[in-house]
Amino acid sequence: MLSSMTDPAAPVPNHATELFVGGSSTDLVITCDHASPHLPAPWSWPSTDHWLADKHWASDLGAALITRELASRLSCTAALARFSRLLVDANRDLESPTLFREVAEGRAIALNQALDDAARRSRIEQYYVPYHTTIDELVAARPQAALFSVHTFTPEYEGQPRRLEAGVLFTDDDLEARVFATSLIDQGYDTGLNEPYSGLDGLMYGIERHALQHRRRCLEVEVRQDIALDPVRRRHMVDALERAVRRTLIPD
Repeated sequence: MLSSMTDPAAPVPNHATELFVGGSSTDLVITCDHASPHLPAPWSWPSTDHWLADKHWASDLGAALITRELASRLSCTAALARFSRLLVDANRDLESPTLFREVAEGRAIALNQALDDAARRSRIEQYYVPYHTTIDELVAARPQAALFSVHTFTPEYEGQPRRLEAGVLFTDDDLEARVFATSLIDQGYDTGLNEPYSGLDGLMYGIERHALQHRRRCLEVEVRQDIALDPVRRRHMVDALERAVRRTLIPD
């Protein structure tokens, strides 16, 4: 069983962020923007939205499990969002039209219909800002740390199976992304660059904003959810991710 340890350099935990301390390494900070499907009080799922709570629309299934296991393996600290991406999406900029997603699979999301400015501001101030502030504090306390973010994607898209098992997202760190992807490929994983989503389309905003602010290297991984949710396959994937991270972001 994983257990977190004390990290004197870690910020004080807050209601928006889970800090998982796998050790005291200052070489890496891991983030998980879509870790939880939780809707904190006073919010709750409207009856017409119950179908969303255990779907990828509410969180990246299995991403939190990978994040904690990897942080333990790499002896580093991870920051995980404690709120659903449907409350406010920590992996979107404040001007994004999907910061508060209104539609999923052609159905209206009742939670996010007709939000006024006060409602939007409340979610941003209570959850989005504290989460990103915590990451900023983690990174600032580790002057040499690279950044790594964990996400997952569905095994099917619009009824079509996805062959891809992992994707490596990047913007500027293209050489490291290629080395990272090659490491996963060499370990037997069907891996793409900027697939199934692209960092060049702003879809790694959550980690990139901190990398740019603190002038750090960063990469993001997308793992297919059937792999992330199966204990045996997840363990093998974490093995592969650990090797790839050590080869690229925290080399000896």
